[in-house]
Amino acid sequence: MTNWYYELYNGINTYNPYNYPIPYWANRPIYNPDHWRDNTKLRDYGPNPLVINIEKATRQNRNFRTALWTGNYLQITLMSINVGEDIGLEIHPNTDQFIRIEQGQGLIMMGDRRDNLNFRKRVHAGCIIVIPAGKWHNLINTGCIPLKLYSIYAPPQHPHGTVHRTKEEAEEHEHY
Repeated sequence: MTNWYYELYNGINTYNPYNYPIPYWANRPIYNPDHWRDNTKLRDYGPNPLVINIEKATRQNRNFRTALWTGNYLQITLMSINVGEDIGLEIHPNTDQFIRIEQGQGLIMMGDRRDNLNFRKRVHAGCIIVIPAGKWHNLINTGCIPLKLYSIYAPPQHPHGTVHRTKEEAEEHEHY
């Protein structure tokens, strides 16, 4: 059976169980994909399922650290590091960490000892950083705009719902 609306799209079978005319191509959204921008609340959604544009959420975050999703075995946090600031020298003895830079530039330093950070690389938007458990590390914003990144910890590093508006607030909650 041939439906009249298939001919409008050169015979492309666009799924339409109600046989209504289709105003757009099958792969083209009929909604504004940026609609969420004004409505997405950045909070900890874990352990519930989550689908989000991570790049836009990362750029939207203005807090030093915001936990976006915390589960039993994984955590996603968003960070915004101000110009000239850093994450702070830290080590996660039992946690591997993945970082992706979405905006800005910086310098990552890692090493086996607190006083010997012999691994140093410049990073920028699009770069990833993998920090093995037990490595001392620090990330410094060397650019002229806030450094925006998301970090994945396995297992989780921070309590569910963590929000640190500033680095000072984060340091009050960290104990090494």
